[in-house]
Amino acid sequence: MNIELVSIGAPVIHREVSPVTLTDATFAERKSKLLIRMQQHRLDSVIIYADREHGANFEYFTGFIPRFEEACLVVHASGKSSLLLGNENLKMVNYTRIDANAIHVPFFSLPNQPMAGERPFADDFHDAGLSPDSRIGVIGWKLFTAKTLNNTALFDLPSFVVDALREFVGEQGSLVNATGILISPQEGIRTLNNANEIAHYEYGATLAGAAMFDALQAIEPGKGEREVGALLAREGQPNSVTTICATGDRFSHATLYPRDKVIQHQDKFAMTVGYKGGLSSRSGFVIERADQLPGEQKDYLERVAKPYFRAYLTWLETIAIGLSGQALYETIESVLPRADYGWTLNPGHYTADEEWLASPFFPGSTAVVQSGQLFQIDIIPSVKGYAGASCEEPVAIADASLRSEISTLYPEMWQRIQRRRAWLKEAINAELKEDVLPLSDTVAFLTPFLLSKRQALVKR
Repeated sequence: MNIELVSIGAPVIHREVSPVTLTDATFAERKSKLLIRMQQHRLDSVIIYADREHGANFEYFTGFIPRFEEACLVVHASGKSSLLLGNENLKMVNYTRIDANAIHVPFFSLPNQPMAGERPFADDFHDAGLSPDSRIGVIGWKLFTAKTLNNTALFDLPSFVVDALREFVGEQGSLVNATGILISPQEGIRTLNNANEIAHYEYGATLAGAAMFDALQAIEPGKGEREVGALLAREGQPNSVTTICATGDRFSHATLYPRDKVIQHQDKFAMTVGYKGGLSSRSGFVIERADQLPGEQKDYLERVAKPYFRAYLTWLETIAIGLSGQALYETIESVLPRADYGWTLNPGHYTADEEWLASPFFPGSTAVVQSGQLFQIDIIPSVKGYAGASCEEPVAIADASLRSEISTLYPEMWQRIQRRRAWLKEAINAELKEDVLPLSDTVAFLTPFLLSKRQALVKR
């Protein structure tokens, strides 16, 4: 595959896209899937923990996160559910999308708030219907995959919760890490999405792509990181990752966020923004032409950017229903060898409410790509002495039946997807399989010289 830098037409940027609310039917389907997995794993109950940073598994069933507090959702094999909530989230039982009774747990409140109603956790667990002699699945957010430890016995909940659970079950019952039933590549129910869920997530992916495009157009020497970074904020929506807008060397003074640092000609530049459903990321140089590259990186295009984009398009043109995770991993390794290009993470991963659920793309993976899955194209080269290259974007995978459902239920989204596919074919020469649905307007729009706004990498 030959990659060239040429002038192209800009992608269509969709604005004023309306968010799609998840339906009652979707939440009922989610709970039904959970109960099936619980039966398969012989779980009498599950307890799902949440805090501000790790609330997606909880939100998947309830529709909300506990914001600044902590919370737990208990679901039994019978379907009966309880919510353990702190002081300021107790009211959310009136709005939750799962039928559940509320149990006040002041320990889940902010530091030094009133502890009225304080009692042993055993009483809360008892009122939530947990039984000491039962098999309880404990769900946090981390999928442990250690090769030398018993992953089912590792828990990522706070010690005060896990210690209380262990004391509660004693020798009678058992606790097992059950996070995999939600997010593992082999069986995670959250890795599969219906038409309503894809439409819900496409809104955030569209926001990320539009924000990235606008910020790319604004990059100019003399502007500050905060000025450009402000364009990445959209419609008051919560970010799924820390927003990046960094010129020159990053992380000085351990700072992760946009600063007053002024953009200079020849700076390397990096930006990332993510919302529920998708993330957009870019890196390149603040220059117009290759002859303006820093002296030690004059071959940046041939050494880093073009090989990266070749692998990127290979990923896009290879991904398909039924493809194994190992097969895609080996494909990327063949076109962008890790030994030469320094990438160390998975070449792509599932995405949803949070930016990264898990990934099926690793050596020996038996997981296969399925209809309804959402992926981030996420390959991160790291070549010593060179700036990076990035064009991370989200796509969905959908078979004919799901595509038909999307086009019928969400025709405006379907039209956006078709425009994106058409642009990718016409401008980039990318040949996507019918299964692949770009969720962002900026999939494969990579302009490595950031002052040449329409000079992009394409396949020839």
